[in-house]
Amino acid sequence: MTKDDVIKNVLNSSSLPTLPAVASKIISISSKEDTSIREIAELISKDVSLSAKVLKIANSAFYSFPFKISTINQAVSRIGTNAIRSLILSFSFLSVKGKNDAKYFNYEKYLEKSLSAAVAAKLIMQEIDKNELEEIFIAGLLKEIGELIIACAFPQLYDQVFSQGITDTEGLLAQEEKIIGADHVIIGYEVLKNWGFPSVLLIPIQYHHTPEKYLSNDKKLKLNTNVVYLSSLIVNILYSNKPKEFHNKFIEESRMILGFNDKIIADILKNVDGEIVQVAEYFGYNIERPKSIEDTLMEANAALSVINLTYDQMNKELVSTKIQLQKLAKELEAKNKSLENLANIDGLTGVYNHRFLQSFLEKEINRSKRKKTSLCLVLMDVDNFKNLNDTHGHQAGDFILKELCRLLATCLREYDILARYGGEEFAIVFTDTKVDAAIIIADRMRERVAKYAFMENNKKYTVTASFGVAEISPSIDKIKRSELIDNADKALLEAKKNGKNMVTVYSQKKKWFK
Repeated sequence: MTKDDVIKNVLNSSSLPTLPAVASKIISISSKEDTSIREIAELISKDVSLSAKVLKIANSAFYSFPFKISTINQAVSRIGTNAIRSLILSFSFLSVKGKNDAKYFNYEKYLEKSLSAAVAAKLIMQEIDKNELEEIFIAGLLKEIGELIIACAFPQLYDQVFSQGITDTEGLLAQEEKIIGADHVIIGYEVLKNWGFPSVLLIPIQYHHTPEKYLSNDKKLKLNTNVVYLSSLIVNILYSNKPKEFHNKFIEESRMILGFNDKIIADILKNVDGEIVQVAEYFGYNIERPKSIEDTLMEANAALSVINLTYDQMNKELVSTKIQLQKLAKELEAKNKSLENLANIDGLTGVYNHRFLQSFLEKEINRSKRKKTSLCLVLMDVDNFKNLNDTHGHQAGDFILKELCRLLATCLREYDILARYGGEEFAIVFTDTKVDAAIIIADRMRERVAKYAFMENNKKYTVTASFGVAEISPSIDKIKRSELIDNADKALLEAKKNGKNMVTVYSQKKKWFK
């Protein structure tokens, strides 16, 4: 059969999985500019089960909205038209099984791998643009839909393809074209195109194995295609028999294509297995947690190390023992790091403690002297904290200190530190920072604290804080750590005397406050 014949037969097949009516209608109306949020909400509301699923995920950690979404209209308004379309398609895909008699097709494993690709694509896109997560999620979820379609429409041909034992993608696509007349990528693309899917979903699915063949200048489509391609590599780390090969390829390709650094790559690979289970639960689909990528690679390394031993020696016990030893070494390293953290972290707030602050400040002052760069220390004190404790109790005070630290941390760069100096007083160290920049950040913190509603057990607390800023410029200043702290403390006291809830700066040159 020619490709056109194959596509025609697929589209006319009675075994072809079909979209639920609501999903089909959503695709149709969401592409029209004059479609209102109310129309989409009303359409979804007609399906009680679908409405419940949408509300459940809208109120889950998948979005982490700060308030409860109680109506479909509110969900559509908050999530957005394109995003809600992707959610509906995700629910629809995960509920459509389709009839197939292919012996080599494992539907549960297929869905698990599809969910893994969707989660991997979402984790990758989170590092680039957090506003595009739903569309990339559904693109990753549906990228191999052609395989499901072939298993349903041509079960015997599907079995003929997969009975060959071919595992590499290029070989599999060639075998599909030889036996069926078209590969699963083309078939999936044509069916989704027939269903009316938008190009933002079609293009990544069409080119997810060969992103280099997408030659258009559309930056969004090119990015989505690359992200879905990289998600395939992660799936192959988890489920193929060559995890190390795909692991190396993912590292190399994500650096080259997206410019990811080692930390970003490590975070994605570390979190993917847990995220798969969590996201599957959001969508009402229970799966067994896959092995972590770390464990998968350990197992592959252990198996490789004994491959040249005799048959009697190459047994599961040896592989298992080697894995356990590697795990123990990792656990020991983690525990040592944990002990080190315990010595440096304040037990209540989770930020650095006074001991670590002194050590860090000494090192940074010495580094500033060598590099001839500026360094700023900010001391912050919660205003009227004793009255708050006396009025509302120490538990309320502890809650405010913990929540305050979480709030302040959002204003910091990754190389700055926040430490508890003592009681309700905290220190922030801004490295490689001049005083003007430190003032701006400190005032941003002050304003954020003053506007923030500290909510616990339906009780609302409002607090303010005072800030004292001191700078050291090693090229002109020769002050010590204790003097820098003393200068910041003087600035803080001046802020307290002048009415609180303000940022005051100490000038070393003229010894005055401004």
